[in-house]
Amino acid sequence: MSVVVVAALQMVSTGEVAANLAEARQLAEQAVAQGAQMLVLPESFALFAGGDVMALAQAEAEGGRLRRFLAELAVDLNVLVVGGTLPLPAADGRVRPCCHVYSRAGELLGVYQKTHLFDADVADSQQCYRESDQYAPGNSALVVDTEFGRLGVAVCYDLRFPEYFRVLQDQGAEIVAVPSAFTRRTGWAHWSPLMRARAIENQTLMIGANQGGMHSATRLCSGGSMVVDAWGTVLAEAGLGAGVVVAAFDAAAQQRIRQQMPVASHRRNLPR
Repeated sequence: MSVVVVAALQMVSTGEVAANLAEARQLAEQAVAQGAQMLVLPESFALFAGGDVMALAQAEAEGGRLRRFLAELAVDLNVLVVGGTLPLPAADGRVRPCCHVYSRAGELLGVYQKTHLFDADVADSQQCYRESDQYAPGNSALVVDTEFGRLGVAVCYDLRFPEYFRVLQDQGAEIVAVPSAFTRRTGWAHWSPLMRARAIENQTLMIGANQGGMHSATRLCSGGSMVVDAWGTVLAEAGLGAGVVVAAFDAAAQQRIRQQMPVASHRRNLPR
């Protein structure tokens, strides 16, 4: 299959799980109606900017409601689903932010735990972000085989670390999904340049699904969900608010880019 239609779902998730799941389902149906064969949901799609994340993580560990939702979405709509992130309990009392990937048959293909945690001071209405207070980082990359090619996963702050994407490249990633929740301030400055840079450096298709609105009185996200091809061309891009970004890409054309300019084989690892 050379030409594949992919979609990023841009949400304005809140602290209400039921409403968030309803929005995700509605957007997924819109994307599939436009021909999407693969969907990427944003980071924290089910609960964001409010609510008890630890309670949700414990409920998910015991009941698996969110994972069932993602698997059923894949089967009902006949699409591959990259399930944003959902919380699961960590052994140290924190929460593991996990991205689950489901095939069109609802089979779990892999789980990625966000590697880089956003601990930063940002000059916005929230001022200070300390994800490590609540979340536990992962320590391994995820690349899985799909019917559309080798798929890697990164989450939000991972985008600022090119060495992580080199690992995905070394593992054969041809497509990289990036569920995210970039702040309004950092996203408007850096989201698009980082997405294009990672696409160009690694010659991969990038699908970035961002949160994109006013989620609470102090939490604003930047939107701008996008699909970028291996040449760095933005194939489709959102503004603010909930919506879908749908784009068709030619996998064979991407492969020709990698063959004509074999960047990966030219890389030299210099001593530090």
